[in-house]
Amino acid sequence: MLLLALICVLVVGQVIGRNLFNTGMPWADELSRFCGVAIVFLCVPLLALRDQHVAVDMVPMMLPEKQGRWISYFTELMVLAFACLMLWSLYAFLGRAWKFATPTLSIPNWVFYAPAIISFTLLAIVTISRLATPSSRRSPESPDRMLP
Repeated sequence: MLLLALICVLVVGQVIGRNLFNTGMPWADELSRFCGVAIVFLCVPLLALRDQHVAVDMVPMMLPEKQGRWISYFTELMVLAFACLMLWSLYAFLGRAWKFATPTLSIPNWVFYAPAIISFTLLAIVTISRLATPSSRRSPESPDRMLP
């Protein structure tokens, strides 16, 4: 919520500064962009933990429970592979670009990409915990509850 409030303050401040005081604030645009990206990335593991991501699960729900569990398990493995691939990609990218900074605020790249690194690390942890849980498949009768 703090990041969202900061985005609102920065955008309104930028508009007021430009229209009333005839002054530009390019740093505010860069900081609001950073906050927006951080919100998106940091919500990913939270939504995964709560099982609130948008899911197309019509086919797994129509399958018998055993096959549905296998598909859910396979899906979790793919999410874990994606999180690990993104972490490796960020590591490879920042290995070359860590010393550069953003143009206006001079935020180092490793700080600018920190929300993504934290997000994918937490997503991998959440996914591993979901894989360790006996059932992560939702019941069709009650979409917010997990099967026993």
